[in-house]
Amino acid sequence: MASSVQSGGSSGGPAVPTVQRGIVKMVLSGCAIIVRGQPRGGPPPERQINLSNIRAGNLARRAAAAQPDAKDTPDEPWAFPAREFLRKKLIGKEVCFTIENKTPQGREYGMIYLGKDTNGENIAESLVAEGLATRREGMRANNPEQNRLSECEEQAKAAKKGMWSEGSGSHTIRDLKYTIENPRHFVDSHHQKPVNAIIEHVRDGSVVRALLLPDHYLVTVMLSGIKCPTFRREADGTETPEPFAAEAKFFTESRLLQRDVQIILESCHNQNILGTILHPNGNITELLLKEGFARCVDWSIAVYTRGAEKLRAAERFAKERRLRIWRDYVPPTANLDQKDKQFVAKVMQVLNADAIVVKLNSGDYKTIHLSSIRPPRLEGENTQDKNKKLRPLYDIPYMFEAREFLRKKLIGKKVNVTVDYIRPASPATETVPAFSERTCATVTIGGINIAEALVSKGLATVIRYRQDDDQRSSHYDELLAAEARAIKNGKGLHSKKEVPIHRVADISGDTQKAKQFLPFLQRAGRSEAVVEYVFSGSRLKLYLPKETCLITFLLAGIECPRGARNLPGLVQEGEPFSEEATLFTKELVLQREVEVEVESMDKAGNFIGWLHIEGANLSVLLVEHALSKVHFTAERSSYYKSLLSAEEAAKQKKEKVWAHYEEQPVEEVVPVLEEKERSASYKPVFVTEITDDLHFYVQDVETGTQLEKLMENMRNDIASHPPVEGSYAPRRGEFCIAKFVDGEWYRARVEKVESPAKVHVFYIDYGNREVLPSSRLGVLPPAFSTRVLPAQATEYAFAFIQVPQDEDARTDAVDSVVRDIQNTQCLLNVEHLSAGCPHVTLQFADSKGDVGLGLVKEGLVMVEVRKEKQFQKVITEYLNAQESAKSARLNLWRYGDFRADDADEFGYSR
Repeated sequence: MASSVQSGGSSGGPAVPTVQRGIVKMVLSGCAIIVRGQPRGGPPPERQINLSNIRAGNLARRAAAAQPDAKDTPDEPWAFPAREFLRKKLIGKEVCFTIENKTPQGREYGMIYLGKDTNGENIAESLVAEGLATRREGMRANNPEQNRLSECEEQAKAAKKGMWSEGSGSHTIRDLKYTIENPRHFVDSHHQKPVNAIIEHVRDGSVVRALLLPDHYLVTVMLSGIKCPTFRREADGTETPEPFAAEAKFFTESRLLQRDVQIILESCHNQNILGTILHPNGNITELLLKEGFARCVDWSIAVYTRGAEKLRAAERFAKERRLRIWRDYVPPTANLDQKDKQFVAKVMQVLNADAIVVKLNSGDYKTIHLSSIRPPRLEGENTQDKNKKLRPLYDIPYMFEAREFLRKKLIGKKVNVTVDYIRPASPATETVPAFSERTCATVTIGGINIAEALVSKGLATVIRYRQDDDQRSSHYDELLAAEARAIKNGKGLHSKKEVPIHRVADISGDTQKAKQFLPFLQRAGRSEAVVEYVFSGSRLKLYLPKETCLITFLLAGIECPRGARNLPGLVQEGEPFSEEATLFTKELVLQREVEVEVESMDKAGNFIGWLHIEGANLSVLLVEHALSKVHFTAERSSYYKSLLSAEEAAKQKKEKVWAHYEEQPVEEVVPVLEEKERSASYKPVFVTEITDDLHFYVQDVETGTQLEKLMENMRNDIASHPPVEGSYAPRRGEFCIAKFVDGEWYRARVEKVESPAKVHVFYIDYGNREVLPSSRLGVLPPAFSTRVLPAQATEYAFAFIQVPQDEDARTDAVDSVVRDIQNTQCLLNVEHLSAGCPHVTLQFADSKGDVGLGLVKEGLVMVEVRKEKQFQKVITEYLNAQESAKSARLNLWRYGDFRADDADEFGYSR
């Protein structure tokens, strides 16, 4: 261990003791220390040296747990000050020593000097001189060393130092506390402020025994967030160290044992305290990780007050250099090229709530699973009806909300993907299905971690791992913190509220239901939908959110190449370009929000119509890209000219389905559209209702007297024969009578039946809607049906303006229109037709001022620019008004021209 030197002397004299050197590891008491040598390839050897010729008081000892009758032994007076005197003087210092006596039991007694030779300070003399130790009884001063001890003792007595001072010395006896009744309260009472302490023992690299000052609590402290290799106790009582356990223990001992430190008490685990030990030379927790002596542990890393990311970074440093416990470490993505570890891709599809399909720059598709999270799942075995087929998206609580959150934020957007690990394929077992190989990654958009956002909203949970399982998210701690916040705030899956239920009717292939539903969809005009699945280029599955149902939808007006089909005993090959058409439709509309116009249905219960994505007609786009041909059924459609024009352009390019097209020699007659002038034929109308999307309903003034007469007769008839309350069973699409809040009966149409207490009705003569109980509804007498007098409320929209997408801005515009024209007479001119409703201009009856132009002037709406020549004069007037509003920074333009900034906010904050 310590190097030794032989002191010189005359050959004939007595043997001079060998001078040996070492470093003081620990002070056991006022008269005993442990010294160690220099480490060479592992922890160095140690030996205990007891000071000769002197005696210091014994330190307190705790009673052995195996002896229930034994009692704790307190400090002897001045024992602790003697220990402290030596600790502060010697710990970590180099000393030299000579062994003068060795007992049969192996105890060694000798002299200890501070420094490299015997010219240094004599430790025994210093102790005696300070009154912290006495000469052993019966010791005669028969040599120079003993003479000096005797002199030192006399001087200490004369100066009344230490134990020679007046009094019993009871004030030097510590009130040691070995246990804490309420560890949690004890930790919380310190409010994470540093506590002064002395490290009394090192059990292993990350667990120590500390004396907390000034109250002398003796506690076990486990370092928060890490774990070092330990010593395993065998059945025979011996301890077997795990690899690098001894080295980690020495690393901590050589830096902390019997040093003055500060400890931040962070949490508690049973009777043990979790904390961080601060030393002037650094933070031992981070040093152990950086040197490869420890690994991070999930269960306590969250309480580490100095930031879990620092611990992960230190651990990553050791892993990258394969230090000590990481000598055989292989990164989870070691076999991947850098370009495959980190890349930017476009999100094409969301799979349930923990995976997405992305399109790489190469054009390839890749499925990415979000690292370390688990989507919502069914709890318990009996929660699902065994006779009913499980639809995970709608039947598993919060699965739909999670999918919708991802769909709305990610579909069509570019995201940053950082691969964390590849989970290998696993075979099926009795309880777990087989899984193919999975690429698990952290996906971010605009700096936001998607998995963290999901977890923070309570729409996913964090997977717990074995401590040695390194296949986890690179932001695992943030995920755990997000989950803790979600649990604390009762979000989503952690909510105590009733779970959301999605009753979604699947009308696909159900001819009877489809027939009942068809008239409603036809009357609705354009309906909002989400494309859930793409079967082929022209066949899709749609989810209608307002109607909460699923339908199969076929694109009208085109003939798309058929895909491959599996028939009984036969595989029918797909037509050329069928896969390209399917891929085109998928990339364009899958999981996007679209608008559909239903025209009809086929024998199988599939609806046929037009689908619009961001204002573009999908049928036209397929024809335009030479992936479909125009079908003759399109002739009666308003989109026929657009389809023909797109087909003609595709034919000229001779691509895909037109690759072998030969132009017919027959001279084609190209219809020439006559330029027509804008017709301004204003008719008087009465505005009865303004909707939230800035549409409005009007009554024709000319037929107003007919309506008044019909209403008068109908009310007289109802007064004579009042409907029996509760006798009417409303059905969607039926005409009925409804009692409004004014107590009068009006003609209405049933739009939706939630329950007998909640029936949605539309007042057909006024355009307003209401939710009523069925007790306030009745059968519409035939004498007052729509055959006698058609519905008097007609829906229109403003021409040449764009309704704001922002909800607050749209509300401002609607409020302005309600103030100006609701329940007033105006002049109306139809400007152009649209699939939803006619677009018109509206004038005030008295001033003849244009209502839409007024909205533009006030900066409440923007101008919709149309290219038809007959509208150019009025469009110019609208654009000039818009520029004036912009210059004056009115309403929409209060912050300047916002249209230049198309950045979408993600909608999540930490």
